[in-house]
Amino acid sequence: MTADVDRERPGARPAEGPGGGPGEQPGERPDRGAEEESGGYELFRDDWGIPHLRAADALALARAQGHATALDRAWQLETERHRVLGTSASHLGAEAVDWDRFVRRARIADTARRCFDRLAPETAAWVTAYADGVNEGLAEGAERAPEFAAVGLAPGRWEPWTPLGVWLSTHILFAGFPTKLWREEVARRLGEDRMTLFATDGPGTAGSNGWLLTGARTATGAPLLAGDPHRFIEDPGVYQQIRLACPEFDVVGLAVPGIPGIAHFGHTGHVAWAITNAMADYQDLYRERLRRTPDGGVEALGPDGWYRAHAHTETIEVAGAAPEQVEVIETDRGPVIIGGAPGAGETISLRYPPRVTGELGFDALPALLRARTVADVDTALDRWVEPVNVVLAADTAGSTLHRVAGHVPVRPYANRLRVVPAEDPAYAWRDGETVPLPRTEVDGPAGIAVMANERGLAAPLGVEFAPPHRARRIRELLGADTDWTSDAQAAVHTDTLLASSRQLMSLLAWAPALGPAADRLRDRLLRWDRHMDADSTDATLYARLRTDVVHRLAAHPALKGVTGADDPWRSAAYPALFRPWLAAVPRIGYALESLLTVGLLPYEDRLALVAASAEAVAAAADETPPAPWGELHRLSPWQALPDLAPDGVDAQAIRPGVAGDHDCVLSTSSVPGVTDLFARGPAARYVWDLARREDSRWAVPFGASGVPGSAHHRDQTPLWARGALAPVVTDWNLLHRTTPHRTTHCRTEENPAMTAPTEPAASATPALRPAVHEQKVEGFGTVRLVPVDPAADAELLHGWVTEERARFWGMADHTREQVREIYEFVDSLPTHHAYLALRDGVPAALFQTYEPDADPVGECYDVRPGDFGIHLLIAPAEGEGAVKGYTEALLTAFIAYVFSDPAHLRVVVEPDARNEKALARMVRVGFELGPEIKKPEKTARLAFLTRAALGLA
Repeated sequence: MTADVDRERPGARPAEGPGGGPGEQPGERPDRGAEEESGGYELFRDDWGIPHLRAADALALARAQGHATALDRAWQLETERHRVLGTSASHLGAEAVDWDRFVRRARIADTARRCFDRLAPETAAWVTAYADGVNEGLAEGAERAPEFAAVGLAPGRWEPWTPLGVWLSTHILFAGFPTKLWREEVARRLGEDRMTLFATDGPGTAGSNGWLLTGARTATGAPLLAGDPHRFIEDPGVYQQIRLACPEFDVVGLAVPGIPGIAHFGHTGHVAWAITNAMADYQDLYRERLRRTPDGGVEALGPDGWYRAHAHTETIEVAGAAPEQVEVIETDRGPVIIGGAPGAGETISLRYPPRVTGELGFDALPALLRARTVADVDTALDRWVEPVNVVLAADTAGSTLHRVAGHVPVRPYANRLRVVPAEDPAYAWRDGETVPLPRTEVDGPAGIAVMANERGLAAPLGVEFAPPHRARRIRELLGADTDWTSDAQAAVHTDTLLASSRQLMSLLAWAPALGPAADRLRDRLLRWDRHMDADSTDATLYARLRTDVVHRLAAHPALKGVTGADDPWRSAAYPALFRPWLAAVPRIGYALESLLTVGLLPYEDRLALVAASAEAVAAAADETPPAPWGELHRLSPWQALPDLAPDGVDAQAIRPGVAGDHDCVLSTSSVPGVTDLFARGPAARYVWDLARREDSRWAVPFGASGVPGSAHHRDQTPLWARGALAPVVTDWNLLHRTTPHRTTHCRTEENPAMTAPTEPAASATPALRPAVHEQKVEGFGTVRLVPVDPAADAELLHGWVTEERARFWGMADHTREQVREIYEFVDSLPTHHAYLALRDGVPAALFQTYEPDADPVGECYDVRPGDFGIHLLIAPAEGEGAVKGYTEALLTAFIAYVFSDPAHLRVVVEPDARNEKALARMVRVGFELGPEIKKPEKTARLAFLTRAALGLA
């Protein structure tokens, strides 16, 4: 049990105190001289290792962001740079050749250069500063990252245009243009009328959620903005929690490593914004006709006849194999990405807006950082290009925004559906014209806006959208209350109702002539609540039934043209990179709801198919009872070096089992009919509170650091897996400060809370350390207080704080390394101290002291001169019950120590208000209970013990 005090990790409370203007944010320290004089920056970190950066101006801050990202994510940045250049195979081997070939043929790097050249001068300088910062930090970051040594790679140099290339390569497949290849194959094999048969409305490849609550639906009367982008989950993560502050702005948000600023999800303290994929179609595929010229060049057929196309050859270096040649061809439509050898099979080119216009929308990024109102965000997003997004925004004045942002060209509807002929002028883009982008009002009786990739606001811009289930469920949940808080949003994030199960369950209900086992299966599933909870075995049974139905549909004669040996996935006509879009079984799995509804099979055939599946699943369940869904439904993230992770706990930490499924709000997208594992899911979660930014919340799947072995490499995984969120810390005084950095060199001193000790502990044995206090307690023994040695005592303390009985201490999910780092930080503070209490030489308790006016608790009550705070955690197996009066005996020694200093007039404790045992014990000792106080991690109850109460006045 925890006695007397239970708090989260020291200094964890996020709070903003009174502040000034945009350059003097709440809680900011007044001394800014270091960075102003040096042209450098300051790096702070919170208890999750999240970087908070402060610099003298926006350019220095961009450089700082690049530098800090290089320290934390060097391997990730290098991976992205190679993906832009098409040089990944040079160190990753043959498996990376397909990607390298695609980005070279699509001319990603060349497009990035073009777009950089068209940036506004001030934006170009800002992006350049970021790239300079990356270059300054990469060498040191690479020293920390074991991946470089594993593949024998040295970090390369970032060019000013590299961030634009990272953005392009990250989003080039976002609009799903390979789906047009799938539709072509379906039309050719099953008939033109079946082209959109597998539209799930739409293919289950999008699962992002976002919602906005106006002040009419919140407890504070100010808007809340929340959501979770669902993407392929990568390790390290695709989003980076960060804070960027300078005299012009102070923004927290989710950055994309390799990209300056905060593009998708941000909160400036005045206005917040968030996005989801609009599911718009803005990239086209053209069927080209090419021919070779006598001099070895290439000609293409266009609306005006044959003309000379651009062509050159590049070499792809491949680790462990011979180099490969790739011919890069570009027609007037765009780069050729499929085929290309004149006269040899189908040739297809890709036309995408940045290649055509030379605009990528980066001029919007610095404008977003400076935004103070919804109108500012709206104006900034007028410059957005791709990907095309649905945007929600709200500001502290209560104004809201719901719009689509991006570039959608004007061209025939057929271009959205399929590959079109290059030589036909009817399919050309209208020069300089874009489709008007929809927008709508948020303020209304409902006070709710939702974006979940559904066929909603962006319907005029696309072909296939996500099913409506997530959007409807979010509205249903939000509509049930008008008193929403930031903490309550987790219940929406983690909802597991699978509404898309309705059609299969309906067919199961009416399935004819079931045997006894199948009939029992039916009864069980019809009683199921249809929630894909991690501990549900019914969810697993449903998944088994769904898988069997998918396989039976795939074997049905009606789909023979696209399944089995005829599966387009097997075709050699398309690059292997596009096979995920061409595989029939996943398409059937994602479209199952619609395939079981109308169009494909008569109703009686659907009933018979589901009945056969029920019989098969019931028979298997008798032999192999279903395990809980969370044991099967595990994360399978992408890693550039998947075999590098060490065996054991860390290797398993990236594969947690969780709840949800692809049509749940908790959209952890497995592939029905293929695997229960999932690679797509919430790449981050956020809650932006417009009443108090410090009440905002966030989490990512892994951690702030991309360095294996770092304390913050995996520390958010337990949070993420259970749907919890970490506080957004905004008070600079609650952050861990490192030394200021000059931007003219790359070496930086690490935060003590992030770095292992370089010298061995002076005394690993607590009993041999000098005591700050020693006292014999009659009938109990001798109590000695010795300073905690963070390195030597980490294992001992970790064992204590992670037990269930110590839950009020707030460190139950911490690793040994995290515990060590926390107490190294405490040890660095002149106002906070940690001691081991030894009973006759044996560790018996952890005792901490602090000065309230230097601690977050001091903001919660009127601190008196002479107040002195304490915390106490009793060791396992030695607590109350083992020895009568055990805790009271220890308290006797602790209080005697505190009051041995005449300057200490009153002892202050702040146990969790739910910890009734601790409160009762305080009263028995002589403490007077004070008021309850609200802290981000708990509601605490203050208690005070004065000298007078003990007769010491």
